[in-house]
Amino acid sequence: MGSQEVSTADWQGKHVTVAGLGVSGIPAARALHERGALVTVVNDGDDERARAQAAELEALGITVRLGDGATLPPSTELVVTAPGWQPDKPLFLAAAEAGVDIWGDVELAWRLRGTNGRKAAPWLAVTGTNGKTTTVRMLASILEAAGLRTAAVGNIGVSLLDAVLGETEYDVLAVELSSYQLHWAPSLRAHSAAVLNLAPDHLDWHGSMEAYAADKGRVYEGNTVACVYNAADPATEELVREADVEEGCRAIGFTLGAPGPSQLGVVDGILVDRAFVKNRQKQAQELAEVSDVNPPAPHNIANALAAAALARAFGVEPAAVRDGLRNFRPDAHRIEHVADIDGVAYVDDSKATNTHATEASLAAYDSIVWIAGGLAKGATFDELVTGAAKRLRGVVLMGADRALIHEALTRHAPEVPVVDLDRTDTGAMSEAVEHAARLAQPGDTVLLAPACASMDMFTNYIKRGEAFADAVRARAEESA
Repeated sequence: MGSQEVSTADWQGKHVTVAGLGVSGIPAARALHERGALVTVVNDGDDERARAQAAELEALGITVRLGDGATLPPSTELVVTAPGWQPDKPLFLAAAEAGVDIWGDVELAWRLRGTNGRKAAPWLAVTGTNGKTTTVRMLASILEAAGLRTAAVGNIGVSLLDAVLGETEYDVLAVELSSYQLHWAPSLRAHSAAVLNLAPDHLDWHGSMEAYAADKGRVYEGNTVACVYNAADPATEELVREADVEEGCRAIGFTLGAPGPSQLGVVDGILVDRAFVKNRQKQAQELAEVSDVNPPAPHNIANALAAAALARAFGVEPAAVRDGLRNFRPDAHRIEHVADIDGVAYVDDSKATNTHATEASLAAYDSIVWIAGGLAKGATFDELVTGAAKRLRGVVLMGADRALIHEALTRHAPEVPVVDLDRTDTGAMSEAVEHAARLAQPGDTVLLAPACASMDMFTNYIKRGEAFADAVRARAEESA
């Protein structure tokens, strides 16, 4: 079918298998069915929710097979998969053996853009191990401040299919892309794209760090204006070097230090641009102040610089960068200040579910009582603890794999007092906050940055963050 937009006529009578119900599978099945494709949805699960979703699709004339996501339906000419399905699933192996293409929801959205009679909006794409959602939302805020019709879409929760096929004609889309989505998006060609950082994550899915990085690097393929990389993370620059881009596409770095030519950076508390100015060898353009970034933690300033670089690549004026950053409000549970009690700040960064995110979170504060633990997902903590040891006033540990963090603390920060909560019930959070409060002194920050997944104790990181916030607010009421 080529790499360009696919017309409605190309789908008529085409046998397409959609792998997975859910936020991407259902919109894909509907969109393909509306274009005349013969759609079969396969799904591993067969619970009450799946049966309800299946009934809605079957009422439209779409075939649904529950409890059997392994077998490739006969006559399948294309597979469209939910991003989380692993590449080694029997369904995909059978498709590859049969010479059947496998697309993700991002690939399908890319192919279908512009087929509804509306202009195909260019994409500004963001990926990386951490910071994607914040950066994309910052970018959308900047684009909106510039008066552009835009939306933050992709892995951020809004279906890309809904964005490209909906009623709104966008000028540009701010697109968050996971490594899973990029793996299944061979023809994606963004206007400009950024890789924020690279650290080991999802290696069980990708098989190796090299494969994970390669999938992240796909975001640069075919870029037309700018490939934005993190000057502090050489692996991201290497991905730019390896990418096959359009002639004239530029490598643009961002740094927390003073920027060189073709970089954005920070000088005396000012975010400055030496990339999109007439004489970048000698001139720099002021974009915003560090205080315009909320919160002004180092890794969040890096997110702001990446967002600014993508916006500037799209031609956005400096004033809109400043206004967009000022207007931006971070999502809950991302370095969220909950309360100040007796001179101690309480901060919820429950979204820090891996060591890379937690390293950035710990670096934002000078003296910390750290609440950590949960499901380690195979992570090790020696490097994290070594880097943070001087900042730690104390540590409170909970969760299934807390012993791994405790062992790292014993090896690399033996002088730091540790409270080890031998419990994994949700009520442990209140006790953790109580212990943290006893360890903290005025001027300290009690920081929930678990470095682990939450599912051993909580439904997700949101519930974990809410439990922390509730416990802190209850303590604030008691001390009032």
